[in-house]
Amino acid sequence: MKKLLPIFTILALIIIIITIFLSMSTQKQMVVIHEGNSDKKPVDIQLNHFQDTQCGMTITHLKYSVQAINKEGKTWFFDDSGCFALWFKNIEHKDDITVFAYSNDTNKYINAKKAWYSKTDPTTMGYGFGAYEYKKDGMIDFDEMLLKMYRGENLTNPLIRKQLLGK
Repeated sequence: MKKLLPIFTILALIIIIITIFLSMSTQKQMVVIHEGNSDKKPVDIQLNHFQDTQCGMTITHLKYSVQAINKEGKTWFFDDSGCFALWFKNIEHKDDITVFAYSNDTNKYINAKKAWYSKTDPTTMGYGFGAYEYKKDGMIDFDEMLLKMYRGENLTNPLIRKQLLGK
């Protein structure tokens, strides 16, 4: 029986560790899609609890985040305008989608389709398109930002990065 005691002890520790991990995973269920947003307003994002629909990253700060809401009130979340653009490219009924981007100059969610975009911001996923409410020299509009993402003309492309940043 003494020979079995270490084995039972190890098994008990393994069971305790598994139980702890399982309870933690059920407590931290990530929100990828929020339903019931019939007002089509930006959802209050609880940091580290919402997940990017496109890349799966946890949203750890509001800066550079985007929310897309369809006519049924489903809301999708993104940690970077580039992730949103990649998702948006493949959906139907684009005109029915309301989009909010977190503005870097006014620190609030604004209509992403009316926003201005920098091409060189250090965004979460490195695409470079930071949203702004007020236009400055060199900024582009929503449609041009989408086009540049679809063409791969963003900071993840080494040639574009060198052209825009000299690096």
